[in-house]
Amino acid sequence: MSAFTEDELARIRADFPVLSRTVRDGRPLVYLDSGATAQKPWCVLDAEREYYSTHNAAVHRGAHQLAEEATEAFEGARATVARFIGARPDEVVFTKNGTEAINLVAYAMSNAGAPGAVEGADPEVAARLRLGPGDEIVVTEMEHHANLVPWQELARRTGATLRWIGVTDDGHLQDPTTVVGERTRILAFTQVSNVLGTLNDVAPLVAAARAVGALTLVDACQSVPHLPVDVTALGVDFLAFTGHKVIGPSGIGVLWGRPELLAAMPPFITGGSMIELVHMESSTYAPPPQRFEAGVPMAAQAVGLASAVDYLTELGMDRVHQHDTELTAYCLEQLAGRPWVRVVGPAAPADRVGAVAFTVEGIHPHDVGQVLDDRGIAVRTGHHCAWPLHRRLGIPASTRASFSVYTDRADIDAFVEALDTVPGVFGMTA
Repeated sequence: MSAFTEDELARIRADFPVLSRTVRDGRPLVYLDSGATAQKPWCVLDAEREYYSTHNAAVHRGAHQLAEEATEAFEGARATVARFIGARPDEVVFTKNGTEAINLVAYAMSNAGAPGAVEGADPEVAARLRLGPGDEIVVTEMEHHANLVPWQELARRTGATLRWIGVTDDGHLQDPTTVVGERTRILAFTQVSNVLGTLNDVAPLVAAARAVGALTLVDACQSVPHLPVDVTALGVDFLAFTGHKVIGPSGIGVLWGRPELLAAMPPFITGGSMIELVHMESSTYAPPPQRFEAGVPMAAQAVGLASAVDYLTELGMDRVHQHDTELTAYCLEQLAGRPWVRVVGPAAPADRVGAVAFTVEGIHPHDVGQVLDDRGIAVRTGHHCAWPLHRRLGIPASTRASFSVYTDRADIDAFVEALDTVPGVFGMTA
């Protein structure tokens, strides 16, 4: 039995207004770029509009009714998002996006070494945040630049060494214990590769880090939209994701952290709203999560994100994951019959989530994408902000089809039909 019936999927698709439009001389839009950004259902659009129409005010800053309503909506959204990932509200920090969430942790670790930066924090916890020469930061070779460049910069600022876990030819991670060692202070890794679609087994990564007392951060930008994610079950120390990939608004991301770590971390951005007391000489800071939310927060976006996760919760994340697996299997099956297509990443659909990237023999991915776009098929081409991974695969770039809850088999059929025109367009023998 399919995850969603045909009627259910038709109702889901009707909730996303952009899917009804046409592109490129009246062709129906086939949107297969959800890994870059997902489309938004009416409930998310309505939630943001309703907030601006009836409750808009500066959160945490006023005593009038609108300010009270805005604050209640914002903190209610925090509670909703926390529930969605199995967390407590005070463990959830709202950021601008997933990239900022990861940078928040990297900069906190950089700032922890400054005089007085962790004053008053538990000494053992504070010590885990400090890095210096001889310490090691470990990432993986399949990381998005958002979970690579911040750690490169942290290594540069602190004198620590950056190391990485390699990727096998079939798109899996190599044994983490060959890289994670006694000098490792943090292991940062993606739960799902945005290129390969690989669903990484978190347990051995966390076990390797725990064995040496290292912190763990998981980039969940490509996993939270597609499968149930529970921070307690994962056992990590930090988790980051972005709203716009979870059928929510742009301009908002989430950092979850263990409360004792958040309490010890120095702030990333300072200013209004994140303070306790301010004197001309010095200031003291509010407890988390407010400590990391300087300035007027993104209240409307938070409300929209809460609406998005409520929508997914109502569908059921187990069913969403099954739907994704079925689409992936169908797409892989279709591409397998085309020997001029090379799919990158794991062969088994169960090892993948959300995306199928490929190359066409002798044709640059940008040209493949142009042919598909001319026929109304929206895909992503390039290195997908994962340049080192493409070098490891021996390819300059790839074309990627990526899915969401509104994707159906007809989208895959239209994509494959358009792809079949590529050999003829470029005069190659299929």
